[in-house]
Amino acid sequence: AMPCSNARAPSFALLQVAALERQIFDFLGYQWAPILANFLHIMAVILGIFGTIQYRSKYLMMYAVWLVLWVGWNAFIICFYLEDRDFIMTFNTSLHRSWWMENGPGCLVTPVMNSNLAPEDHHVITVSGCLLDYQYIEVVSSATQIFLALFGFVYACYVSKVFLEEEDSFDFIGGFDSYGYQAPQKTSHLQLQPLYT
Repeated sequence: AMPCSNARAPSFALLQVAALERQIFDFLGYQWAPILANFLHIMAVILGIFGTIQYRSKYLMMYAVWLVLWVGWNAFIICFYLEDRDFIMTFNTSLHRSWWMENGPGCLVTPVMNSNLAPEDHHVITVSGCLLDYQYIEVVSSATQIFLALFGFVYACYVSKVFLEEEDSFDFIGGFDSYGYQAPQKTSHLQLQPLYT
């Protein structure tokens, strides 16, 4: 029998909540590259949910391939935040940075008045007293995404394997498994002899 699709709902719900959380904070920081990547990830998670509920192993395989790309993207984010090059996340089109830069735990933001360094629609600030720098918050977020993606990859491979085995073992003509059903044998004690005329 096929595995129950209701048992898989919590794992996909966790992946979807984590992706939505990431999308919200990237929107708050106007980081366009992560917003685009998160959108694609949310679509891929929906594809994985659909593939699981509809017993479509091809969708789960596509989801597993996406997760490999997602791990690579998050490794890229970790490297660039640790190198403090987050301007790439905005496609270098604005001065926006991670939302956590100004809103991290314990951060005290002080505006710098009369600064000629910023364009007219931005302001210069100093941030101090943060319990955890924004780069490390972003790194932890990406590391969490990698962990969830690895879990999702193993899960998608396993479930698609189960679906493929179920498809292979189903006898479409008779409706029975090919291993396990045998036609009843005749139990007659009569010996049949050829008839000669």
